[in-house]
Amino acid sequence: MFKRRRFPVEIILVCVRWYCKYGITYRDLAEMMQERGVDVDASAIFCWVQCYAPELEKRVRWYQGYRSGSWRVDETYVRVGGQWKYLFRAVDKHCELFDFMLLDCRDTAA
Repeated sequence: MFKRRRFPVEIILVCVRWYCKYGITYRDLAEMMQERGVDVDASAIFCWVQCYAPELEKRVRWYQGYRSGSWRVDETYVRVGGQWKYLFRAVDKHCELFDFMLLDCRDTAA
């Protein structure tokens, strides 16, 4: 996928990742890379993003899994290691667990 490229794969991936993650402009990203000693043009970064971002998104999506826009939080009181704790679970509309939090005491003000 990275054949016949002038820059190393690491530089290309860093530029694409920073652009997609932080939403900075191509010119700002080229300036940031120049500060790090890599002389790259903003149009080259644009081509990299157009070429590699869809493929990276497709490969990362498998690890992230499907997430729906609807989710709920439930709370229960469980015994862990002989002590009672509050367990909060976030589940999506397909009842798939995607986050949890275990606390010693409940925040009643929240």
